[in-house]
Amino acid sequence: MTQRPDSNSTTQLEDPREAGATPPFPEQKQPLPGEDAKMEPKADHGEESYVGGSGRLAGLGALITGADSGIGRAIALAYAREGADVLVSYLNEETDAQETCRLVEEAGRRAVAVAGDISDEAHCNMLAERAVAEFGRIDVLINNAAHQQTYESIEDIPTDDWRRMMGTNIDAMFYLCRAAVPHMRPGASIINTASVQAFTPSAELLPYSTTKGAIVTFTKALAKMLGERGIRVNVVCPGPVWTPLIPASMPAEKAANFGKGSPFGRPAQPAELAGVYVFLASMDASYVSGSAYGVHGGMDMP
Repeated sequence: MTQRPDSNSTTQLEDPREAGATPPFPEQKQPLPGEDAKMEPKADHGEESYVGGSGRLAGLGALITGADSGIGRAIALAYAREGADVLVSYLNEETDAQETCRLVEEAGRRAVAVAGDISDEAHCNMLAERAVAEFGRIDVLINNAAHQQTYESIEDIPTDDWRRMMGTNIDAMFYLCRAAVPHMRPGASIINTASVQAFTPSAELLPYSTTKGAIVTFTKALAKMLGERGIRVNVVCPGPVWTPLIPASMPAEKAANFGKGSPFGRPAQPAELAGVYVFLASMDASYVSGSAYGVHGGMDMP
């Protein structure tokens, strides 16, 4: 979360163990992909806590996948408050997507909502074309949308589930980067969302962890490929974050204690990641490329 006190004020420090809701949470279960409005407790996307106004992203156009809720909504809100227009890409969560658009427009910026399945190559091409049509170019591409499910054993993983996770988490990132890069100028950036699962994978998240490891490798290689064009590529690796995907992809009793085993004893709120995405898209990060940024509350990550 980013706050900008005036020069005469004193920054109020906050114990990170108490900066967000602490489990156990009420047991809850949702169908995939989950809805923000049905979560208990409600997630913090920065509605009250993110104070922008420094114009760090003034006039930029950003394409954000999975921007309807969770980390994606927090990024969209922060970007808008820092002066960017946002294309809100989402699967089918219409109510959540419209709330993200409301927050962006409330900040005085343009919001363009586009529904569809990013595992489809044609849809990804259309997203890039729509962003260019709306903003004239693509300044920031954030590959954030992901699919996740848990399994007890490898025999329990249907081929369709494996393919769906690869399609949403890996194929879409490739399609979107390939479609967006021709419309990106020097100084533009690509920011991918991976996870600590890329480095310390959980057995029950085998397919998801596999995709997150691939995202880190893809990011590092693409950063080298695009360096000569002046386009930066980085990846954010969150730990546990309280998003609709959690009650939608985990057993209710496990979701109730989500994040309890982290060093801070709780999951992150989406708003606690937004500042890193702002930094990586801004000129403050002009020499940052090929880096993996951990936002995990002290969990292990090389």
